[in-house]
Amino acid sequence: MPNEIVQQEAGKAIWPAKQVCAMAALCLLVGLAVGYLFRGSQSLAPPVQQAIAAAPNAAPSNAPTRNAAPLGTGNHLPSLMDMKAMADKQAAPLLEKLKSDPHNKDLLLQVGQIYKSTHRFKEAAGYYGKAAQVDPKNVALRTELASCLYYDGDVDGAIGQLQQSLQYDPKDANSLFNLGVIKWQGKQDAKGALVAWHELLKSNPQLSSDRKVAVQNMIAEVQKTGKS
Repeated sequence: MPNEIVQQEAGKAIWPAKQVCAMAALCLLVGLAVGYLFRGSQSLAPPVQQAIAAAPNAAPSNAPTRNAAPLGTGNHLPSLMDMKAMADKQAAPLLEKLKSDPHNKDLLLQVGQIYKSTHRFKEAAGYYGKAAQVDPKNVALRTELASCLYYDGDVDGAIGQLQQSLQYDPKDANSLFNLGVIKWQGKQDAKGALVAWHELLKSNPQLSSDRKVAVQNMIAEVQKTGKS
């Protein structure tokens, strides 16, 4: 599933409002960023993406094999144990390097991304947190950290990271969007969500039309609940 909130064929309408609520809830359940509107407007260091590109699909040699289908393909989905084994195998050489270079931001980001991609959000948050100490003004990094904190159940911690991101970049679209989603889903704070999304639209006039409509649909969905 891509990190962008909407991605359909060129020229076609985006999801209608009645599907946006379910879409947002799904975004909050998968092991991705809560809802990156603009994958590419901000990103982590390229080596991070290169290092973990194959991680979710690579079966470790000691992983249990219950049928002939490749891990994570066909009708066979990886179990939590499978995913733990994948993460441990992918992270091992990076963790070894970190022993001699514990403040290497790129290594910390790579380990965090591996753990996030295999749904080990507590471990991922730990490494993203260490990377944020090295590069405290990295807004994209704090957005990743906030996502992992949310998935691990620390709603207040996630909101705190996003608010800190917005201190460095008050117009950051991803931080504003994610702040709205987490306030809506994690705190049942419809008013707070609406404030974040209205600010997103106000401070980012360069938004493409489909992304504007996506945010507007979410605003309409929250308002329709009568809790705003």
